[in-house]
Amino acid sequence: MAHLVWDWNGTLLDDTALVVAATNATLAGLGAPAVSVDDHRRGFFRPVADYYAVLLGHPVPPEDFALLDETFHVVYREGLDGAGLAPDALAAIAAWRGTQSLLSMFFHDDLVALVRRHGLEPLLDRVDGLRAHVDGGSKAPHLAAHLAALHVDPADAVLIADTVDDADAARALGARIVLYTGCVTDEDRLRATGAPLAGSLLEAVAVAASLRAA
Repeated sequence: MAHLVWDWNGTLLDDTALVVAATNATLAGLGAPAVSVDDHRRGFFRPVADYYAVLLGHPVPPEDFALLDETFHVVYREGLDGAGLAPDALAAIAAWRGTQSLLSMFFHDDLVALVRRHGLEPLLDRVDGLRAHVDGGSKAPHLAAHLAALHVDPADAVLIADTVDDADAARALGARIVLYTGCVTDEDRLRATGAPLAGSLLEAVAVAASLRAA
């Protein structure tokens, strides 16, 4: 394997506390109990509308989810200045001996601005975010499009990411994945996927390199 795809939210960007705060602010007016960071790490899943349905105790129609998603991102953007990179993000990017890119489900224009703000754009071959107004679904089709744009065979790619959905997306396409345990998802849930785990991004790069050599 020669190409590494980084996840952004919860992986390179340490934004878990902000995500939980924005989730609580979004759902508070609808009667949902506040969730803690640990609650979120144990419970979050995609599609996001289904996760919201669990917190609210009733289904969330698409038109309602679109409004909730808009509210979430207003709150999220307001707090972004307080969210920094993971402590070893820059060192981990520098440690990879191969091509690398970034794929996120955050809105594309906002993502590119953040990546530039943190000085990462020159280090990445491609940066892709969400180009739709709302999504909340699986990452798999976005990953497929990202790799196709790079002319990278999924079998030659490895992801470093932090959710069960990331693992499902990689496996659906035949790519490999290393799951980072330091942020958004409870470690036991990640371990249940059977994917290799890493407690730091530098460790994740080392594991990814070992997969590349296998």
